[in-house]
Amino acid sequence: MTHTPCVLVVDDDRATREMLVEFLSTQGYRALQAEDGAAMRRELEREAPDLVLMDIRLPGEDGLTLARYLRERYDTGIIMVTGSGDVVDRIVGLEIGADDYVAKPFDPRELFARIKSVLRRLQARPDAAPPATSPPERRVPFGRCTIDLEAHQVFDADGNEVMVTHMEFDLLRVLHEHAGKALSRDQILTLTKNREWEPFDRSIDIRIARLRRKVELDPEQPRAIRTVRGVGYMFVPGM
Repeated sequence: MTHTPCVLVVDDDRATREMLVEFLSTQGYRALQAEDGAAMRRELEREAPDLVLMDIRLPGEDGLTLARYLRERYDTGIIMVTGSGDVVDRIVGLEIGADDYVAKPFDPRELFARIKSVLRRLQARPDAAPPATSPPERRVPFGRCTIDLEAHQVFDADGNEVMVTHMEFDLLRVLHEHAGKALSRDQILTLTKNREWEPFDRSIDIRIARLRRKVELDPEQPRAIRTVRGVGYMFVPGM
């Protein structure tokens, strides 16, 4: 049976919520709605959606706080909705682990394209296998961690899973596959097949900084993911 994607719209503006729910329904999706963090948690108790579309400017707990809550507890896609000039909010949202963002005012067709893109990446991820059953040959060292190329998982030296987003794992995979080779930001975008990422260099830099905090012994002096001045980034094995 074909799975019908489920999207939870979290926005305190009723008109916006209802417009998005109606639009997504016409595209064959199931759409839920919540006006704030408390309502979002109630919906999550009933059903875990495939993707959460969340406004940053919410009463009470803001969207960034709720995105952090989601990323720590649920394997779901997250798209943040920001104001057109809220560059800092976008950066913080990506650092927290959001998969994408869209700025208001947005065209529903652009938003739908971004939703489909995030869902494709989620669906392409193999079901996570229990760490104990992962064959050793599937795991390769990366900084202070090991990555399971088939299960799309990352583990620390004690065997505990390190949580990474789908975009972060795509970056790890590409850097590992091109070990010892300096890759430009443009090459990274092409190799990860994520041309829908934000078209500015800072987008890659933010994700690299986030990865370094997870895989480097000392993120301030990275040895595994090196910065190659004037080019981009390079993975150095054995570091």
